[in-house]
Amino acid sequence: MTGGTAVPKLVIITGMSGAGKTIAVQSFEDLGFFCVDNLPPVLIPKFAELIESSSGKIGKVALVIDLRGREFFTALSESLAYTQEHFTIGIEILFLDATDSVLVQRYKESRRRHPLADGGVPLEGIRLERRLLEDLKGIATHVIDTSSLKPSQLKALIADRFSEANRETFVVNLTSFGYKYGIPIDADLIFDCRFLPNPHYVEHLRPNTGKDPEVYEYVMKWPETQTFLSKLVDMLQYLIPMYKKEGKSQLVVGIGCTGGKHRSVAIAEYLARTLGNSETETVRVGHRDAERDRH
Repeated sequence: MTGGTAVPKLVIITGMSGAGKTIAVQSFEDLGFFCVDNLPPVLIPKFAELIESSSGKIGKVALVIDLRGREFFTALSESLAYTQEHFTIGIEILFLDATDSVLVQRYKESRRRHPLADGGVPLEGIRLERRLLEDLKGIATHVIDTSSLKPSQLKALIADRFSEANRETFVVNLTSFGYKYGIPIDADLIFDCRFLPNPHYVEHLRPNTGKDPEVYEYVMKWPETQTFLSKLVDMLQYLIPMYKKEGKSQLVVGIGCTGGKHRSVAIAEYLARTLGNSETETVRVGHRDAERDRH
């Protein structure tokens, strides 16, 4: 806030083809953003000028930008730098990603041709696009992995991150996962707890998850667990203010074990209770794989 007036906001929506940009722009429309699809990066300063000259009538804009080569990335970098220098606008970049296998499957289901696949093979185009977008992903404000998200879940996640009610709050998202199902690609930090004693080998605990009191207590009772948690909490309590100082609005922390059902779930639950919530900081916990093999 500046002088009681909200700072205009510009969100750049980009990422891998097939990762959900169409769903994303619909989500921003629902949040009251003025949205433009497939905008050339060189026109970003023109939109910034439009926002500032609207006298507050246009305060939230989302632009979908697809990059097809290095020259587009250069144009985007130059346009963003110019906009930040000449206009008082808050700029954020949302990068949507998904695993190669998921993107290939989506292209097969839609029977669409990948825009960079000259030979018609989706995987070739996906790999080329991932290389071209590597730098852009590195400077993104938000990265969302849509591999295991339904459209409704992606919409809810975008609403959660970009709604005005949450703008002044730093959000810590704790995600438990199973290494055998892959690492969450949108995590900022990853911690491995596979070295802890495994409840999977205790027959009566095996069917339950780390949210079950018996499983939770089993994971917590070991000296190595307590040492690990003490060091991990100390590290996070140091890092979170540093990320806030850098200007980030959220942090995604992945906690992994073999199947993502017992140890990682218990550790994530402990962290959620320990880090707690405050007026300027919110902690949320999710368990990606806890119910995956329930049946």
